Order: sequence, then C-alpha cells, then structure tokens
Amino acid sequence: MTAEKQVDFAIIGGGLVGLMAAHEIATIGQGSVALIAPAPSAKDGRTTAMLMPTVERLKAYGVWDEVQTLSAPLRTMRLIDGSRRLLRAPLTEFEALELCVEAFGYNVPNAKMTALLEEKLPADVKRITATVHSALCEAGGVTLRLDNGETLRAGMAIAADGKDSLLREAAGITLRQWDYPQTALVTNMHHTLPHNDVSTEFHTETGPFTVVPLPPKNGARCRSSLVWVVRPEQAKTILAETEGDLARIIEQKMQSILGRVELEMPLQTFPLSGQTANAFAANGVALVGEAAHVFPPIGAQGFNLGVRDVVALAKALADDRTDPLPAYSRARQLDINGHTFGVDLLNRSLLTDFLPVQAARTAGMATLGAFPWLRKTLMRRMMGVSSGTDPAAEPQM
Repeated sequence: MTAEKQVDFAIIGGGLVGLMAAHEIATIGQGSVALIAPAPSAKDGRTTAMLMPTVERLKAYGVWDEVQTLSAPLRTMRLIDGSRRLLRAPLTEFEALELCVEAFGYNVPNAKMTALLEEKLPADVKRITATVHSALCEAGGVTLRLDNGETLRAGMAIAADGKDSLLREAAGITLRQWDYPQTALVTNMHHTLPHNDVSTEFHTETGPFTVVPLPPKNGARCRSSLVWVVRPEQAKTILAETEGDLARIIEQKMQSILGRVELEMPLQTFPLSGQTANAFAANGVALVGEAAHVFPPIGAQGFNLGVRDVVALAKALADDRTDPLPAYSRARQLDINGHTFGVDLLNRSLLTDFLPVQAARTAGMATLGAFPWLRKTLMRRMMGVSSGTDPAAEPQM
C-alpha cells in the first residue's frame, strides 16, 4: 500500500457530526486525518438547534461568524401541555438569562453549516469523496475499501456514518434497538406573529409538536421550523390534506400563538426509533453521533450529544496517545445512557393514558416551575454542562 493511502485517523461520514470530528481531530495535531464521504447535498432544507457549547466549537473552527446571520437565537424554551387529558402539566418556561447567557443556542440551516464546515476544513485534512464499501478491523488498524477503488489503512476509524453504521458492524459493536409507534413530520413555515426567539414544545398525546425560531428569509420576517410527531396512521391522513387545510391545522395545534401559517416546503416524514450502542469504541473504531445513539427529537439533544462525543474523543486522544478508545467508551456511557433514558421516558410518558404516569409528569413540570434552582440544574444538564460551569464554555465531559 502506498504512503498516501495510509492515515492515522479516518473519519467516515460527511454530515455535521463527521465534519466537526474532522475539525476537532485535526486541531489536536496527533497525526494525519482523512474525511471519507460523498459530496454534500445543497438541497437539505432542514435546520438543527445548536446549543451554546456546540456554537463555541463552531467559533473555534472559524465558521460561526458567517452562519450566525442566517441563524435564529433560542432565548426561551417553552413547554406547553397540549393534550386533552384529565391531568395537564402547567406551562413551564426556561429562560437563558437564568443562566446568565444571551441564548441557549441557535437554530442553524443545515446546508449552509455543512458547506462552511467543508469549505474551512483544515488544510491537512485529506478529503476523499467516496463511500466506504467494506471495512476490516485488524490488529493495529482498520482497512477501508472505498467505492472509487481505493484502499485506505487507518490507525483509527471514527464512525460518523449514521444509525446503520457499516463501521460499527465491522467493529463487532452490538446495539440495543427499539421502535416507537410514531412518525415525525418536518417542515419550515412563515407566520404572521413574531416568535420573539421562543422555542415552543407542545406535549400532545402522540408526542412533541415543536416550533423552533428561524431567521428572516426572502422577505418573510417571521419564520419557524416545525417537528410534529404523530402516529403513523395519522401521518398518512395529514399528508393527504391540501396545503391550505394543513396550514390551518398547524395553526390550531399551535393555539394560534404565531398567527396565520404558510408552509414553505412540503412535509417530510421520518419514522421514529431509538438505539444505543453497547460500547462506544472497540477494535480500532470510535462511534460518534447517530452511529452511537439515536432517540426522538426532544429538547435539541440528539445532535448536540453527538458533538459532545467528538469533543470527548479529542480529549481522550490528548490524554492517552497509546490506547484512548477504552477511556472514550467509558467516558460516554453516563452521558449517553442518561440522556437516552430521560428522552425515552418523557416520550413514552406522552403516549400513555395511565393516570399515575400522567400525574407524575404533571407534578414534575409543576416542580420545575416552582423551584428555580432545579430548573437551572436541568437547563445545565440539557446543555451538557455541570453546575457552576459557564454554559457557553466547551462541553463538559
């Protein structure tokens, strides 16, 4: 094998987490880095809520200033019980100012952020536009065979290749998997009333109905993204509605807090499932992002948890150059498993009609509203920082 086909670190996957891993691993300067992924799509109309620790990493990579003007700050997170059950939780609001920060984070357009992370990749990152066809984990490294005919030998492979990760399978890492009787409907919309930088999550009998601020675009000043979780049979009925009727249904679901609604794009659908790897590294492969964990879109946790994977891996590499993967796997256990359990519990509590569960959820929300110290603790936990830590600082591991 020729020298140019050998690298110390091969990152597989060109999504946001994979691109951030390329920046982070290159920054620590412990060897050559290759990023292997197909060319990015410029047609991704989705957005991602990036909490402040993630924003700080983007600043470090030199990409944040250019994307901030296309993003919307999230200064308030509002939870509303939108169900019709006997026991309903009180309205609860989390204010960024309670943590002495300007915003919890920003809602960022995926396509623009992906393009900037690609454009500003460190010069010493070898960008290979290809797909990994097969992987072999052997003593001393991972052999990757690409669909362009090349073969690459890496001292360590970083799997950012999604929930169906080929690298995870090659490393022999098993999964815990489960399905939800839910489908997520996703779109962007503009509306007649301002969002005032408030992200609102309605809790309904079928799951969360979440409206997240977007910045102005094409003359529309009041815009938001929507993630609407319903049962699969409901999704089929909703998709059959005319655009005008669908806009009215969405306005009613939002209790008209944003006025009249007009969709900017058709609804996209995503079946909901969950999975967590039983280890987060083995046989020369480290898992990050959805290769390591997948759960429902609640509280902006999924992507930001993936960024914490990336930062934790860089820290493990800096602390132990000889065998960092066991330390990385151990370090991610508590954070990932804790967040997976919490999001799964909240999601399932929305789906059940069992009265004691509804009473417990209602009491929990009321307690958060009544005790600021508890609310602040939860906010720090959601952002991935410990008590007494600046929420805008680097993610706490």
